[in-house]
Amino acid sequence: MSDLNAALGAVLEGVTRDGAPRVPGVVAMVTDRDGTVFEGAAGVRSLAGDQPMTADTVFAIFSTTKAITGTTVLQCAEEGLLDLDAPAREYVPALGDIQVIDGFDGQGAPVLRAPKRDITTRMLLLHTAGFGYEFFDEVYNRLGVEHGQPSVITGAKASLTTPLLFDPGEKWQYGSNIDWAGQVVEAVRGKRLGAVMAERVFEPLGMRDTSFALTGSMASRRAAIHQREADGSLTPLDLVLPQDPEVHMGGHGLYSTVGDYLKFLRMWLNDGDAPGGRVLRADTAAAAARSGLDGQEVTMLPGVIPTLSNDAEFFPGQRKSWAYTFMVNEEDASTGRPAGSLGWAGLANSYYWIDRRTGVAGYWATQILPFADPTSFGGYLDFETAVYRHAAVGARV
Repeated sequence: MSDLNAALGAVLEGVTRDGAPRVPGVVAMVTDRDGTVFEGAAGVRSLAGDQPMTADTVFAIFSTTKAITGTTVLQCAEEGLLDLDAPAREYVPALGDIQVIDGFDGQGAPVLRAPKRDITTRMLLLHTAGFGYEFFDEVYNRLGVEHGQPSVITGAKASLTTPLLFDPGEKWQYGSNIDWAGQVVEAVRGKRLGAVMAERVFEPLGMRDTSFALTGSMASRRAAIHQREADGSLTPLDLVLPQDPEVHMGGHGLYSTVGDYLKFLRMWLNDGDAPGGRVLRADTAAAAARSGLDGQEVTMLPGVIPTLSNDAEFFPGQRKSWAYTFMVNEEDASTGRPAGSLGWAGLANSYYWIDRRTGVAGYWATQILPFADPTSFGGYLDFETAVYRHAAVGARV
């Protein structure tokens, strides 16, 4: 156990103190099925001050929100409240008004047409409905720059009413699908998504520091998001996600601590079970952890807006697919993560993995833009590699 702590601690110290570029601060933890096996923090919450990073630091977790939203969708399906293969417009009528964009005409106006088939909630969970993100897609970026399409970061309902990039079901493309899935949950439950999460996920898991709105305590522990400049330096940003958004964005809107998120990961290691009660049935958890893509694959995410994202891909050259709602690595990864494991990331360089075969999961949190920051992402991969190299599984602090 001392070897594990030393190895993982060295990774955290290395990215925050050694050489340049570095990260301002990082919190990272590892769990097995029974409890935490490593908890570490290094650096500071903001380069504008001297508050140290601590285990209870609060982060904007961006797209690691998605798996939690996906869990609330699966709960609705378990209870017979939602048919994943029914037209999603039956629950959210606005989805029936979404058209497909076939490019732009000579005057730069979008060329739109009706989709060939309905969007289903299953497509939303799998990112096959046709929605994208402006920072990963040139068409969406053009809609924002030339036509004033609001960014999803605004939390505005208008930010979701983007056209589809292709007919529903035809391919995988990462985008605002899970934001729409959250709207399906709200329609089915008759409550805002945050209230559903609090009641059906956070309470049974004991997640006290996870919310769309920062409490006073959470705000006092929040880490600042930093911008990586061209010369590798870091600039603290005054960037806080909307605290009373028009839409609880199920794709990216939560704040949380690494310790809280570890409880969520542990639930997946335990087939949906949790200390405060079962969150998902075991058969649901097992089915949700398998790829739902039929012959399609997860592709590289191109960094269309350089201030927000670099080109990003996990394990280049290896096959990746998508589950409900995680990436699945279909081959053994270089870090030691076995084939069939789950994982994903958040825009400000947070990363997690869930290895249900071995029984280990971990979360790495920094607050840096653009996504796929080489120092933070590289540190995360070193962290995961060290976990497998030092056989952390089964040894708890």
